[in-house]
Order: sequence, then C-alpha cells, then structure tokens
Amino acid sequence: MIRPAKPTDATQVVPSLLQAMGELAYKLTHTQNEAAVNHIFEKLFRQAGNQYSYENTLVFEEAGKVLGALTAYDGARLVELRKPFLACLNRTDPEDNLDAETQSGEFYLDSISVSPAAQGKGIGQQLVKAGIARGQQQGHKIIGLLVEQHNERALKLYQRLGFAIQNEKEFMGGLYHHMVFKVK
Repeated sequence: MIRPAKPTDATQVVPSLLQAMGELAYKLTHTQNEAAVNHIFEKLFRQAGNQYSYENTLVFEEAGKVLGALTAYDGARLVELRKPFLACLNRTDPEDNLDAETQSGEFYLDSISVSPAAQGKGIGQQLVKAGIARGQQQGHKIIGLLVEQHNERALKLYQRLGFAIQNEKEFMGGLYHHMVFKVK
C-alpha cells in the first residue's frame, strides 16, 4: 500500500533515499562518513519544510515494512526547501554552488527507491504513478525527474510510464537525462 510518510518512518525510509541518491548524498553533505550522512538525512526527514521531509515523501508499505519511497515536491519551491538542508550543514547561501536539479513549472520526483529485496515487483512503477498523481492533484501539468544516463533500467521504466527526455543536464558533476511527463 502507498501512503504518505510519517516522521517515524525515518529509519526505514532514509536507507532507501540514500540508495536512490548514491554518491550524490556524500557530495551534497561534503562528507564520506556514512553514519554522518545517515544522521543528516534522518534529521531532515523528521522535520517539516525541507526537500527531504516526510511531508514530501510517499512510501510503499507491506506488512508494516517500508519497501520503497518516493520524495517529490514543487520545483518552484526548491530554494525555499533547500534552506533547512543548508542550515543543517551550517551553510547559509541557498545557491551555495549546489546545482538546481529542478525548476519552476514542474513537480519534481526527487528520489525513487525500492529496497533490493523487493525490486522487480512493480513497486517503483506504483510509486512513480503515485508521484504523478500527487503532482496532478496539486495542479501541476509537468512532472519532471533526472535519471543518470547510464541507468538503462530506470530510463526504460520512465519511458514506459510516459516520460520523455526533454534535455541533458549536468548535476553535481554527473550527466543526467531530464525527463518530463505531461499531464493531459
């Protein structure tokens, strides 16, 4: 079942979030210390009003266990939502040399992850569809996401769901496809 996340989901959701982010989590936090990165993201997840908050997260839960998560928000709010993240890192400039992964005019699917043991069961597809529905409910006509250029499996999933490559984007030193889904 897909449901809105709760602050108490942090210990189950953050590993999925970090799995989805991969090396980006370490680049964004400027540390290679896994425990520190986990602590930062758990703290942010439990707080309201930031891009990694439970408020912006949907989870797929089965038998009381979170098997997947999707974090998504209005791209126009990125700078506002990023401020608590920067404050947590003792950095104050919202631009702070962090690339903008999204933009005004799109509902951004920031991270989508399914636990390794649950992959291949359609959970990711259900989460993406739920993210599209959430964006649509909020009045968005464009749903956007970034996918690493070498991630063929994810690229094919998004294309099957109706996303199309709009352009290429460099983000935090990597090359990504910026994909969009246009709500009808």
